Amino acid sequence: MEIASPQPSADEGSHLAIDIGGSLIKLVYSSNNSEPDDKGKQSSKECSGVSNDSNDYPVLGGRLHFAKFETSKINDCLEFISSKQLHRHGRWHHEAAGRDKDTIKATGGGAYRFADLFKEKLGVGLDKVDEMDCLVSGANFLLNAVHPEAFTYIDGREEYVQIDPNDLYPYLLVNIGSGVSMIKVDGDGKFERVSGTSVGGGTFWGLGRLLTNCKSFDELLELSHNGNNRVIDMLVGDIYGGTDYKKIGLTSTTIASSFGKAISENKELGDYRPEDISRSLLRMISNNIGQISYLNALRFGLKRIFFGGFFIRGHAYTMDTISVAVHFWSKGEAQAMFLKHEGFLGALGAFMSYETHGLDTIITPSS
Repeated sequence: MEIASPQPSADEGSHLAIDIGGSLIKLVYSSNNSEPDDKGKQSSKECSGVSNDSNDYPVLGGRLHFAKFETSKINDCLEFISSKQLHRHGRWHHEAAGRDKDTIKATGGGAYRFADLFKEKLGVGLDKVDEMDCLVSGANFLLNAVHPEAFTYIDGREEYVQIDPNDLYPYLLVNIGSGVSMIKVDGDGKFERVSGTSVGGGTFWGLGRLLTNCKSFDELLELSHNGNNRVIDMLVGDIYGGTDYKKIGLTSTTIASSFGKAISENKELGDYRPEDISRSLLRMISNNIGQISYLNALRFGLKRIFFGGFFIRGHAYTMDTISVAVHFWSKGEAQAMFLKHEGFLGALGAFMSYETHGLDTIITPSS
């Protein structure tokens, strides 16, 4: 579904905002072309080395585009920005006196780490916007203005959820990037980071690279499609002779110990299939995130839990595992919900921090 907005005034140009994380760089930029930029979308895919399946949307009489790159390949990102001249058309034209005109909005730790590189390569400064502010601002915008955006994933089926803006808050936002942040959101600009974990997307990618020699996150995810975690994980049934542990409600297929079978088997790393390792690793991390998320929701009495961040990537097994974990620990009282634009919350929030961005006058079709 498209997002439409009024035509821009003559002095309204395009903008670029960037979220530079530990593993990935996310870009959101607008263009004055009202037609889909298929060529541009393909270019971003080719430069990034990371699959780019996000849609672009009409905004400010033009379009809003999404792209992503591996942080380790930041020079590809800089070349993409330069090739489309986004640092020229996408800069912030400050109205206040004494401020650098050649500046683009940026968030994430990389906005500090790579500020000098952007200045050297593109001749622009990075106007740094707080990471948590951007995550919450981006999520609030999507949940209030973009429909359909939030969905559940149960038994292999996506079901979009109608969000009532008058009954949105409070909710728990779980952003899964290299690490994980859990944020209690009470309204626009009202939030608190209540918890988090260092076991996130960077853990999956890092351990997966060491254990399977995969070179990219997407390659690791692809391996997991054909894996069987039961080859490596110790299940309740392995301990109880193939039966359930009914007294405490554990089925025989419940994981008792991730990677637990590797203890008792006379095998070396090379004896295990990379597909099975990837599957077990993905299951372990997704289960852990789902459980910690629910426990934090329980702590604050929150029923809504929204998951974002590029760890998810619309991957069926990841969403299924998180959903099952939340359902199991909450005894069905809470639901995991996911976002269509899961990985661009921070970049969207940075985009919205421009004094004139056009998203505040956005019109969303009802059908």
